[in-house]
Amino acid sequence: MTAPAQPLTLAAEAGTGGILLWVVLPYVALAVFVLGHIWRYRYDKFGWTTRSSQLYESRLLRIGSPLFHFGILVVLLGHIGGLVIPKSWTEAAGISEHTYHIGAVVLGTIAGVATLGGLAILIYRRRTVGPVFSATTRNDKAMYVSLTVTIVLGLAATVAANVVVGGGYDYRETISPWFRSIFYLQPDPALMTEAPVLFQLHAISALLLFAAWPFTRLVHMLTAPLGYLTRPYIVYRSRDTQLGARAPRRGWDRVGS
Repeated sequence: MTAPAQPLTLAAEAGTGGILLWVVLPYVALAVFVLGHIWRYRYDKFGWTTRSSQLYESRLLRIGSPLFHFGILVVLLGHIGGLVIPKSWTEAAGISEHTYHIGAVVLGTIAGVATLGGLAILIYRRRTVGPVFSATTRNDKAMYVSLTVTIVLGLAATVAANVVVGGGYDYRETISPWFRSIFYLQPDPALMTEAPVLFQLHAISALLLFAAWPFTRLVHMLTAPLGYLTRPYIVYRSRDTQLGARAPRRGWDRVGS
């Protein structure tokens, strides 16, 4: 009977600011993320698109887009693994904390730099190519700013903890348990109050980004063209009696409609 009281005590120790940041804000962001996508799909189904600008310019897009998308994919997988998988699980699998830390830092830094570099190219392209810039909305600009801030804070936290300060910071002792406690419906804000400031700012910027996600072009990341697998073939018929400039070969006569 006393187990559920522990998170409440910790929340009280974290103070009002801690409760607002590490309890209220995550649930608000999660609710807006889920309900926002449902609303967007119901009332703006035809606007659920990236609004591709490849028609206007493709040279920079061919460089920046793969760099950004592959980088952000690795970053997301790394975050999911680090936040969702408990530390005890990796240790039980024979992966020491030192090995995990080195792999996470090296791979995460490379992926973060690639993501930031690709995003920089895409922003440069959007700002310098006239037709692309004309097609850029205020919503797009706010999305790029939010995305850039989140990525920069994540890289800064990693560099500060592992290069400037040295020794690294074991976020799986504080941030990861806090993240899982949100989904357990037993939020523990005291864990986040112990985290370094840069990690806290990174978490806040990520929560705000997820809250804005359903209302931006980022929604396309949650879709896949599965309808193409069951869509019937489109049959094209020509009104001309003869197809092309040459007469059809023997055995290839056109079938009448």
